[in-house]
Amino acid sequence: MTLLIILFCVFSAVALMVILGQRFGKPMVAEQQQKYAKILWVVVFIAIIAAIIRQML
Repeated sequence: MTLLIILFCVFSAVALMVILGQRFGKPMVAEQQQKYAKILWVVVFIAIIAAIIRQML
């Protein structure tokens, strides 16, 4: 029963984020998307390296 409650809360939160994102979100300009795309590669790379190091310890 606890698992069902947790799943319900997770799906409710995701649905709420989608609804609010569609209603109040604004589209990004192309320059902003390019800037975030460059930064995202670095963040993902650092996260992968950190996970590998954490598993080795």
